[in-house]
Amino acid sequence: MPGRLQYKSALITGAGSGIGLESSLLFAQEGADVLLVDVNLEAAEKAAKLVAERFPNVKALAVKADVSKEADIKAAVDKAVETFGRLDVMFNNAGIMHPADDNALNTEERIWDLTMAVNLKGVWWGCKYAIIAMRNNPTDESKGLRVGGSIINTASFVAIMGAATPQLAYTASKGAVLAMTRELAMVHAREGIRINSICPGPLKTPLLMDFLNTEEKRQRRMVHLPMGRFGEAIEVAKGALFLASDDSSYMTGTDFKVDGGLSSCYVTATGEPALAPPASLV
Repeated sequence: MPGRLQYKSALITGAGSGIGLESSLLFAQEGADVLLVDVNLEAAEKAAKLVAERFPNVKALAVKADVSKEADIKAAVDKAVETFGRLDVMFNNAGIMHPADDNALNTEERIWDLTMAVNLKGVWWGCKYAIIAMRNNPTDESKGLRVGGSIINTASFVAIMGAATPQLAYTASKGAVLAMTRELAMVHAREGIRINSICPGPLKTPLLMDFLNTEEKRQRRMVHLPMGRFGEAIEVAKGALFLASDDSSYMTGTDFKVDGGLSSCYVTATGEPALAPPASLV
């Protein structure tokens, strides 16, 4: 059976670790050629090597880019089109959660500006150049290839609900991603370009675990998680695969929540989780 992304190509930012790495492997498993973009070239190259070893029938290429710089994003998209002949999926996943991000009184302007540059401006640049590329995608009906494509922007559950453990710049940046995604989705809906946000809950990734560096911090959040555990990056990657594929052909402008029920919960259940999380692809 052909994969859900057979003959297609994808560009994933933040591909060197976490959600980006799991998504790179999963998209390749489903048949996509993958351009793995990360500010850490060594991590991206290591990830691309892993993809190539696991899935020799697809192309995997690592590229260094700082998503807050327009020229870097344009160059990455151009490289994807040059290498693969098209761009079907753009996963604007790269982001930061700065340890000095706090409340309105304590967050420094430099932290605010850095967070917005990566988490918001980076998504803007990614959408801009993906849209330009997707408008020019060649059509091959025999392979199910058409003009347009799918853009996925990583937001967060904190864009939907508030917390008394503030990360003001991060929260504001992710809320802006939701608003920007909705508007872009409406503007380009008749061009065959679908644009959706994915909103992960708290994940057991290095980014969050480094931030939650004490048992007290972890338990402060665990009490609010309906499933009694943090999510896994592979679980968000599977959500991204759905949005990337034609299975979500009638979805655009959505805030797709992969949060274990957190944003729907008032009081959590007690007891231990009955099921273990799915295994990582890494």
